Amino acid sequence: MEFRIERAAFAEAVGWAGRALPSRTPVPVLGGLLLAVTSGRLTVSGFDFEAAARIEVDAETGAPGEVLVPGRRLLDICRVLPDGPVSCSLDGARFTVEAGGTEFGLSTLPREEYPAPPAQPGPYGSVDAAAFATAVGQVAVAAGRDETLPVLTGVQLRLDGESMTLSASDRYRYAVRRVGWKPEGSVGAAEGMGVGGAVEALVPARRLLDAARSLARCAVVRVGLEPAAGGGLVGFEGGGMRSVVRLLDGRLPAYGSLFDMAGAAVAEVESGAFTEAVRRVAVVAEASSPVRLDFSAGGSVLLRAGYGDDVAAQRLPAVLSGAEEVGVAFNPAYLLDALNSFEAGRLRLELIGAGQRVLLSGVEAEEGAGGVGGSHRHLLMSVKQLV
Repeated sequence: MEFRIERAAFAEAVGWAGRALPSRTPVPVLGGLLLAVTSGRLTVSGFDFEAAARIEVDAETGAPGEVLVPGRRLLDICRVLPDGPVSCSLDGARFTVEAGGTEFGLSTLPREEYPAPPAQPGPYGSVDAAAFATAVGQVAVAAGRDETLPVLTGVQLRLDGESMTLSASDRYRYAVRRVGWKPEGSVGAAEGMGVGGAVEALVPARRLLDAARSLARCAVVRVGLEPAAGGGLVGFEGGGMRSVVRLLDGRLPAYGSLFDMAGAAVAEVESGAFTEAVRRVAVVAEASSPVRLDFSAGGSVLLRAGYGDDVAAQRLPAVLSGAEEVGVAFNPAYLLDALNSFEAGRLRLELIGAGQRVLLSGVEAEEGAGGVGGSHRHLLMSVKQLV
């Protein structure tokens, strides 16, 4: 087995497949990357039972073959390779990487012990790659990090007609984003995945964010689904890159009633200035200390944080309707996550009152982000303690 490839293309392929490498595993071969050479093509694959990544790139190939090499070591080598062509070959149990006069030798792992990764699920539809990456980034900030509550660590995809709705929640916030979607296949609502004629899948947020960001430069991402009781698989494909992720079991709580803000006061602020002001005053806030927002019908919002002599405050223009004044307070990290997820020039905040939920949305339709009206909403629970 031997091949020759440009350093940039080789590093990119290894980096993509390396995303599926486990941080630690009791199965040594899962720490390997599988390199396969056929006529004019190099395929690099990684697999850790929860996710699989595979990429095909052009290469000058000699003898075909396959080799399983330590993935982390190969990633490290790719980072220090000089620019230019890279020559790789397998001689017995030794894999050699040479570039610019520098040569690396790698021991190999037993190919016969490497488990077969899952096949790419059948196609269900496609979505604009840039819009998909943006949408995933906007909702993934609200996903939980507590692995003891796995359902809350996922992003729920709901595929209904020509729209894809993504949602995530960690119980303290709930983000929802809708984008345009082009159905291509006919995955049925079997095995409990369908709700009201739609298809739903709960994808681990970290895996989904990683795949979406990596595929963002492709024109289109094709999404495949393989429903199964207790989970199933979702696949993403674009630009010669393929990723398969095992679904989480379960679904997120419905958000319809939470997002019903009938009777709420409404405030509008300029997005950039408001976000910067929150970031500025939050400097004095402790980890458990909130940022307080006091909106008044006089046309301003006062932002405050801190206690005693360690305080910060800033007043900004704001338009409030439906009440004379409203005061709310938020965890500053959660508030900044929500604000940074919006692309609209102005933000709309629907406010019920202190200690109640607040719904954020963009005033401008984010048509440039792709999607059905560019719908993006982020619900935050305010804290009862006000500074």
